[in-house]
Amino acid sequence: MQDFRKLKVWQKAHELTLAVYEVTRGFPSDERYGLTSQMRRSAASIPANIAEGCGRSTSGDFARFLDIAAGSASEVQYHLLLARDLCHLDAKTCQRLSDDVIEVKRMLASLTNTVRRSHRSSRSQQASSSNHPPQTED
Repeated sequence: MQDFRKLKVWQKAHELTLAVYEVTRGFPSDERYGLTSQMRRSAASIPANIAEGCGRSTSGDFARFLDIAAGSASEVQYHLLLARDLCHLDAKTCQRLSDDVIEVKRMLASLTNTVRRSHRSSRSQQASSSNHPPQTED
């Protein structure tokens, strides 16, 4: 278990969430329960899943929550495009936030790969040690 707040990917995802909340304040009120809500929930889901994964006891569980966070990031990417196409978001803001999402997704992919390698390594070490009982000196 680790402190999620120390992870750079969590920090970047949290900043993205704050930015999404900020830009959606300017959306039309008829989108309050539609696109505004969806964008905010999917954005907040990214750092929330990173945090939840950090609280899990195995690296396999952590990797699974990182995958869920990456899925939420893809959802935010689509919502940004939709907001732009509905003229709720200007192209420059959409691009800036999309770039931020892409950076978060890259960071998540890198961390997920690291966690999975660590998980596989620890599993193979456990299997190896269980197949070979410790040697005793006579």
